[in-house]
Amino acid sequence: MTEDDVSRPSETVLPEHEVRTALLALLAEVGTVTATEAAARLGYSSGLCSFHLRQLARYGRIEEVPVSRGRAKPWRLRGQAPEPAGFGDLARGLEDESYQQWLAQKEQVPEEWRRDEAFSAVVYLTPEEMAAVADIMRRALTRYEDREQRPTIRPEGARPVAVVTRVFPLV
Repeated sequence: MTEDDVSRPSETVLPEHEVRTALLALLAEVGTVTATEAAARLGYSSGLCSFHLRQLARYGRIEEVPVSRGRAKPWRLRGQAPEPAGFGDLARGLEDESYQQWLAQKEQVPEEWRRDEAFSAVVYLTPEEMAAVADIMRRALTRYEDREQRPTIRPEGARPVAVVTRVFPLV
């Protein structure tokens, strides 16, 4: 087993939405990317990135960039960068898809990973308080941000975990 094997996320436990969301964010940031470039930037294998790039293309989110030479296959967002609402819809759909996969496969993961920490609450807030709650949630997660880009700092046994927070007024 090499250091890369230990520091790279296991492809069998990655929620699909995490990889696709990361690829879309990367494309929005850099414009075009190949599977190899995405793998180097995101810390996944090039095969995993290639698979999810093809899936995003299949659903019309991205497209191949025409190239005249070489074997490189660069990808870009289809048309203009997606509107935030469109990206939000995609992200929510991928979150829901991933959660359904979790429920279907929950009994196949080790016992210590079978907990599901889902919760929700209705609270009465002003718009300013609502923004503050969202900010608190974002800041609570910042201490773990570097682990995605720097696999070597992940603690032993760390796996990707989806954290979904939606703060919105009830109408």
